[in-house]
Amino acid sequence: MPELPEVETVRRGLAPICIGQRVQRVIVRDGRLRWPVPADLPTQLAAQTIQRLERRGKYLLFQLERGTLLVHLGMTGKLRCFTTPPVLTKHDHLDLQLTNGSLLRFNDPRRFGAVLYASEPYKHPLIAALGIEPLSDDFTGAYLHQLTRNRRVPLKVFIMDAHQVVGVGNIYANEALFRAGIRPQLLAGKLSRPRAETLVAAIKAVLTEAIAAGGSTLRDYVDGFGQPGWFQLNYFVYGRAGEACRVCGTAIQLSRTGGRATTWCPRCQK
Repeated sequence: MPELPEVETVRRGLAPICIGQRVQRVIVRDGRLRWPVPADLPTQLAAQTIQRLERRGKYLLFQLERGTLLVHLGMTGKLRCFTTPPVLTKHDHLDLQLTNGSLLRFNDPRRFGAVLYASEPYKHPLIAALGIEPLSDDFTGAYLHQLTRNRRVPLKVFIMDAHQVVGVGNIYANEALFRAGIRPQLLAGKLSRPRAETLVAAIKAVLTEAIAAGGSTLRDYVDGFGQPGWFQLNYFVYGRAGEACRVCGTAIQLSRTGGRATTWCPRCQK
């Protein structure tokens, strides 16, 4: 957490503020993140114009005139936009001041996030190994079916593997599998072509709806302007263990799959 819908929500909110603006000043207060913030980052970004703001998986890519700023929110990271910055707090790691007066502040209490610089972002080791984008036209039932052949891992584990499909985190994997009527424990290699088509459609629908709702706010997540998401109001299974299924009334089950909490309906999912 945050997952793909939350990162995409942040991207969409910040893009109109950032694109076309020049980096006026960079302040690194604490570079101790999952990977250390490069010591020369202020120099690398100085006076560069942000040309595009893209997303790859859960990474935000600020495309500059030369190179790219990579930002990952980790588990508790926030990238907020201010015109009048609030008082600094303990975990405010980095500020990016833009020429339009906006200030982007990166805050991360648990320090699992990242702020890095890459001259060729799509060749960067953290980006190059990522799997297919689930909202792309290339992610089809045929593609998923072929990808899962001879794979003997639970299907939920497979679709959460960022080397296979990016951005389908625990929340959205549970919800998509419920909508597709597929048990999370089904071995990936047992997925039939018709059920692969159904699952792809469910993944796309869940992610699209979550983005429209501003993502999910369970603990820390807010968008680039401090607003929470609301998709958690639409959950069918996630976080509802022991409650009645909204479709059939059967108690939602809780188990562990690949070390992650998994919620599912034993009647609706086969």
